[in-house]
Amino acid sequence: MALALPAAPALRPDPFASLNDQQRAAVEHGSNDADPARSAPLLVIAGAGSGKTMTLASRVARLVMAGADPQRMLLLTFSRRAALEMERRVGRVLHQALGLGATQRAPGFAWAGTFHGIGARLLRDYAGRIGLAESFTIHDRADAEDLMGLVRQEAGFAASKKRFPLKGTCLAIYSRVVNSQAPLIEVLQSAYPWCGEWEAELRQLFRAYVHHKQQQQVLDYDDLLLYWSQMMAEPALAREVGERFQHVLVDEYQDTNRLQAAILLAMKPDGRGLTVVGDDAQSIYSFRAADVRNILDFPQAFEPAARVVTLERNYRSTQPILDASNAVIALAAQRFTKQLWSEQVSSEQPALVTVEDEAAQATWVAEQVLSRREAGLALKQQAVLFRASSHSMPLELELTRRNIPFVKFGGLKFLEASHVKDVLSLLRWAENPRSRLAGFRVAQLVAGIGPATARKVLDAMEQSADPVVALRNCAVPAGAAADWAQFVDTYEGLRAEQAAWPAQMDAVNRWYEPQLQRLHDDAAVRLADLAQLARIAAGYASRERFLTELTLDPPDATSDESGQPNRDEDYLILSTIHSAKGQEWRAVYVLNAVDGCMPADISTGTAAEIEEERRLLYVAMTRAKQHLQLVVPQRFYITQQSAQGSRHVYGSLTRFIPPEVAKKFDRLQAGGSTADGCASQTRGGAPVDIAARVRSLWE
Repeated sequence: MALALPAAPALRPDPFASLNDQQRAAVEHGSNDADPARSAPLLVIAGAGSGKTMTLASRVARLVMAGADPQRMLLLTFSRRAALEMERRVGRVLHQALGLGATQRAPGFAWAGTFHGIGARLLRDYAGRIGLAESFTIHDRADAEDLMGLVRQEAGFAASKKRFPLKGTCLAIYSRVVNSQAPLIEVLQSAYPWCGEWEAELRQLFRAYVHHKQQQQVLDYDDLLLYWSQMMAEPALAREVGERFQHVLVDEYQDTNRLQAAILLAMKPDGRGLTVVGDDAQSIYSFRAADVRNILDFPQAFEPAARVVTLERNYRSTQPILDASNAVIALAAQRFTKQLWSEQVSSEQPALVTVEDEAAQATWVAEQVLSRREAGLALKQQAVLFRASSHSMPLELELTRRNIPFVKFGGLKFLEASHVKDVLSLLRWAENPRSRLAGFRVAQLVAGIGPATARKVLDAMEQSADPVVALRNCAVPAGAAADWAQFVDTYEGLRAEQAAWPAQMDAVNRWYEPQLQRLHDDAAVRLADLAQLARIAAGYASRERFLTELTLDPPDATSDESGQPNRDEDYLILSTIHSAKGQEWRAVYVLNAVDGCMPADISTGTAAEIEEERRLLYVAMTRAKQHLQLVVPQRFYITQQSAQGSRHVYGSLTRFIPPEVAKKFDRLQAGGSTADGCASQTRGGAPVDIAARVRSLWE
């Protein structure tokens, strides 16, 4: 039903007054139609820093003000945090637009979340009509990899005399096939050529993997999209789901894969009521099967073609940084044409900094960071970006030597910690007794229970209609009998219909704490993680929702950030470019702006790969607000197990900055130490490599 608007005062401030003309055009699209839900499809090409989130949030608010029912709006994002931020911004605009009082709340949105999260909810709703058990559970990546490993071993591939792909590689291949919708042989040839000889065996493995999942009533992360897509292949279901949502709005559309695009087109085949927002120039996730063609081809997917609105005003960076960024992306083979501009003028150009080697690069960046800090720019407002995580190692050593605190994103995730997985596995096994992977892990937590007994337990449960009775009747080693009985009591309590949530977490932790003390020397530290897990659980209405949401959008852990063991009040940011997307800092330093690193050698096999590498550089550059430096080492020390052994290789400026683009940058050269101990700076042309001249005399 449409939202009933409160009586409006005679004059109310325009909630969209802060929008520029391009943003307003996107927000107002279809508002003059008799039925906005039947408005033509809309593609918003949102340049970096152009106010994408506010534009999309304002469009949602405008649709609600025009009578759209918030309960029939589907908002799709790529992280739960992005969905929550979208809801927050929409609520703020609606609060002002509807003239609500301080104690009144704007309407909420029941269907805002990630593709995988929404997919899980829809599959749960339609489970009975598509052959799924309503009690299905969801494997996270680690669990899926473990199950793939078990199936791989059962199939005998672990005993192969030739190198058969490990379980992680097998799952990656399977995932790539599912999400790209490409034939297995094509995926092997393009991404895993060394596995090409195993096509028949991999196909057999994947069939067995699917069989085991279906037998155990579990889905993995990729299944949430695959099953949703297959559901949309049924015309009646596709119509029903499509009509369920008057409007579908998608953020970061350039990051969608073929499966996600197919789902949207099946739900809204004529595009009516469909809005997608994104930037082809920031499509950098092909390793996750994201396909830039989805956004490039979107307008022509409908008849008549979708309307395209381009946001070009940038609210983040200075104009010189945008001039250089525009010049880099202008050389892309295919793109939506746009020219980012800003009202932020500056006399400082971005810089290309030539340094002797990686050690000199680390020294330069450390000194620049400290210099800007002394000038009043906090470390948190500065970031060092790189193509691959290993590129920052020399810098990390230099920062540690100088006692400069830093945070590097990566490392062990919360759900990957063994003690967290233990607790979650017990909850999953209680939710779905047929989950062999969860049961196999949990059974072996009981002292005296090994793999052989655990398998017998699982076999007995499969043959029994009552899992608790099966557990009680299992023959376990005499030394484990008392502990086993205690475990079964806990399991029975979790399976009881009257078991309250989240009180079940207390029961799990009471049983698990003695196991934790026995298995881990640092039990006290790990208990803090379990306390955090219990706090998270309290925010969910049921065990099923907790397990689903935690799998689809896991929280960070203290171990998710490496650097100083006790974080300082201020710290420098180190990040891969992929992890930096969507972020911004006042000063950005990009390491290794040379061919071989950018583009990476391993990503130059096809024209499409090279184009994505160009977009990576563009994303890195557009993270900077005021200061941007691209560092160009002249030498790299490479250790190889080859006839050449360890050797130096010589770097050249990335091909993405040819001479005509380089004119948009200042040229700096890091030299020897000066009287004040800082590196000298020389403006002008490229450095003269005398060493190369000497070598050439002997070639």
